Amino acid sequence: MPEKGVNPVFHPCVFWPNAWLQKRFPILTGAVFLGMLIIWSIGGCTIRDRVSFWRNRQDYLTLKLQAAFNHSQDHDNLTYFSNSLGPVNRTDSHTNLIHKDHDISQSPASPPQSEVVSHQNVTAVSDEKPHQSLTHLPTLSNFSWISVQVEPNLTSNLLSRWLDPGGEPCRDSRTVDIRIPGLDDQKPVELSAGKIHEFVIQALDQSGKPRCLGGDYFETDLSGESWKTRPPVRDLGNGSYSLSLQVHPNFTGEYNLTVILLFRHFEGLKFSPHRFAYDRELRRIPVKFYRSNATLPQIRTCRKSDFSRDVWSGRWTRHGKNDDCKISNDGRYRCLNLDFPCQKPWCEGSLGSLESNGWVYSTHCAFRIFIADSAWKCLQNRWIFFWGDSNHVDTIRNLLNFVFDLPEIKAVPRRFDMNFTNPRNRMQTVRITSIFNGHWNETQNYEGLNSLQDEEYRNLLKRYFSEETVPDTIVMNSGLHDGVHWKNVRRFTQGAEYAARFWKDVIESVKGRGKRAPEVVYRTTIATGGYARVLAFNPSKMEVFNGVLLEKLKGAGIVSGVIDDFDMTFPWHYDNRCNDGVHYGRAPAKLKWRDGEIGHQYFVDLMLCHVILNALCAR
Repeated sequence: MPEKGVNPVFHPCVFWPNAWLQKRFPILTGAVFLGMLIIWSIGGCTIRDRVSFWRNRQDYLTLKLQAAFNHSQDHDNLTYFSNSLGPVNRTDSHTNLIHKDHDISQSPASPPQSEVVSHQNVTAVSDEKPHQSLTHLPTLSNFSWISVQVEPNLTSNLLSRWLDPGGEPCRDSRTVDIRIPGLDDQKPVELSAGKIHEFVIQALDQSGKPRCLGGDYFETDLSGESWKTRPPVRDLGNGSYSLSLQVHPNFTGEYNLTVILLFRHFEGLKFSPHRFAYDRELRRIPVKFYRSNATLPQIRTCRKSDFSRDVWSGRWTRHGKNDDCKISNDGRYRCLNLDFPCQKPWCEGSLGSLESNGWVYSTHCAFRIFIADSAWKCLQNRWIFFWGDSNHVDTIRNLLNFVFDLPEIKAVPRRFDMNFTNPRNRMQTVRITSIFNGHWNETQNYEGLNSLQDEEYRNLLKRYFSEETVPDTIVMNSGLHDGVHWKNVRRFTQGAEYAARFWKDVIESVKGRGKRAPEVVYRTTIATGGYARVLAFNPSKMEVFNGVLLEKLKGAGIVSGVIDDFDMTFPWHYDNRCNDGVHYGRAPAKLKWRDGEIGHQYFVDLMLCHVILNALCAR
């Protein structure tokens, strides 16, 4: 009896396919094999793409994972400080970092312009590089600019570190070399543009062992075809130093990172430092910055509030170049047309008027390049009082010649008080007073702030603030003469305290007469160049003196703004092409210069002229 539900006799679906398959099996086998080949070829491309993606991604990630370290650091308000002045406030509690990247959400920067002028062999240098594939990059948020700040209680902390006792081999030894993990062991070095890349410089002694005491002074330079900057170095106090690198995403390309050990363990602060100068290039590392999808906060034109920042961390960028530019008979370099425009956001106005062959300085804000009409309008009927070293003399002359269009003024003395009139509008005048502070006798040198110890000199200064009309603004600096006069930092500190008290009394006396007190703009002293880098007014000492005096002036409550000329001059201080060692603004002349070439570059000080005008005219 048949089982229930089973049909034992016949079903066409069971028997018919056997014959059908026997006839068509070769065709089906070929079709299946062909389909598998197609699928494998598609899958192979996809697999290769994914492998390539992860390999590229791994290349990027190795920048972060090249050594084990604590990732607990909070990077949201990172600030850095130069190596000579010591640590700054940070949110991290450790110093064992190898290479870190930092990001903060901000507004993206506007794309720059690309200009071409009719000047023969003149090209505009566009910031924008050819687009590179971003498939290997992770999704990135917006980033922050490097920021530098002076530490609180700078003077007392500096003196404490300088007097740190030895007693251990790692503290008593001297630095002769360095190690930079993440740069020394990467060949080639490739970093993403836009991000802050932080590395650690480890000081090594003669035997190659790490030192455990700070105080070394490193000169750092990051230079490419269209970018020059001083990467911040921060002394961690234990023989290691943080180094921070960053370029804008529109300036990708090939760079050289140079690290020079100029002085060891505060020896640049000594009375006769040239005997202790080390001055050896320890690294010159090729670095390639590649395009990323990172964005940085847009740099806006400077406002009055932007000059409240004590220390700047700017850069020089290039936006045009004339390869055939030659010096004229009057010693000037008119390489670009006068109306060659700035590229936003890096500056505003005529870049050609800087006579820099396309270079311009910017920092946390960008500067307006003035023409004669706007400069006269800004300073109309105002009184500007300069107190400082002979670099002020050069700057005032350049301001009158290049910006106010008064070329007939070939020189100004160290001490003068004059009214200047716009030849095209006799209603526009400006009074400029300049009192040299290198010595109470303007024909002598090397007293600096100590010149205030002379009673006659003090009375001379006070008289200018006892008139019915008083200066609107004081532009002051300590000067290079202090580097020669003061035997040590402790004595300079006493001189700085005295100067701060003197100027506070002067300003209070103005207020006591019911007058509007003048604003005080502190201009930091230059970074001496070339041969002068190892002398009594070397960059290590001048950077410390800048910080000490600024601390005392701000403690007296009299500083309205700061112009960081030290940061502006530092990228150009390695030789004497832009300076004679102690001046960046010597008058143009077609004569043999200190470096043996005919003529010299004067645009660094001319840039300072426009920065001063920005500080005086910004709202």
